[in-house]
Amino acid sequence: MAKKLKIKLVKSTIGAPKDQRETVKALGLRKIRQTVEHNDTPQIRGMIFKVKHLLEVKEV
Repeated sequence: MAKKLKIKLVKSTIGAPKDQRETVKALGLRKIRQTVEHNDTPQIRGMIFKVKHLLEVKEV
């Protein structure tokens, strides 16, 4: 069974560069304190690494 990651947006994207705002949007996050679950893949890990200062991540 694949690992899951619980990703929560904890900081606003206002003032962030456009590529970071688009990365957060691609993860499926739109509002602060919104949480989504994704499979733990290298692609998702790379997206998380790019905007790690805006997110809180937990393994499920």
